[in-house]
Amino acid sequence: MNTSRHTDTDDYRTAMGKLLVLYTHADDLIMRACAERIATAPDEPARLALAKQVGDESRHVAIQRAWMEKFCTAATPVLSSTQESAILDHFRKLDWLDFLTDMYLCVEALGSDAVEKIVPLADPGTRESLHIPLQDELDHIDFGISRLQQELAKMPSEKRKEFLARIPGRIESLYRVFQKMNPNIREMFEAVGADYDEIRRSVLKRREEVIEETGRPLAA
Repeated sequence: MNTSRHTDTDDYRTAMGKLLVLYTHADDLIMRACAERIATAPDEPARLALAKQVGDESRHVAIQRAWMEKFCTAATPVLSSTQESAILDHFRKLDWLDFLTDMYLCVEALGSDAVEKIVPLADPGTRESLHIPLQDELDHIDFGISRLQQELAKMPSEKRKEFLARIPGRIESLYRVFQKMNPNIREMFEAVGADYDEIRRSVLKRREEVIEETGRPLAA
């Protein structure tokens, strides 16, 4: 796909710069939320997975900041310090299962789906800066879903069904919170050439896929 003409415009560079700032800020917040969760994780495999993710997210932030400097992105934060604190507080208050749901099904799985739709439209440098982060996020999502499956397998059938039935509402509620924090997100996506309504449909489809996968019985 030839994107050179589109990616040379001022509107594109301004909007992509804001999206890069937002994505990098999100990775930084994920890193911090996971780092805080290590101490209260239920067992060693969970602690090791969270520790690995902290390292991954740290690397993502470094990669993205280095690219933003070359891209001459304005460093103005898209999220305020109040919004940042609210996000971290949200994850601190969650029990283990709700943490897995919000972090891996909503933030990681659905967030990465939206970012993936931007990659074909992006300039070469931005595409390269997103390659490693998006690859690593596949591992993070796999951990979150497989760990949820393990936890759900321990539950009585009715309680498991009730938990799964609440997941769409949790995701939608968190999405609305994030949308309020970023009222111009549609404009930013459209300014880089994306069809925001198509991205929204893709994210909703991905939501159904991850919920269905989470609800599958563990392999024997």
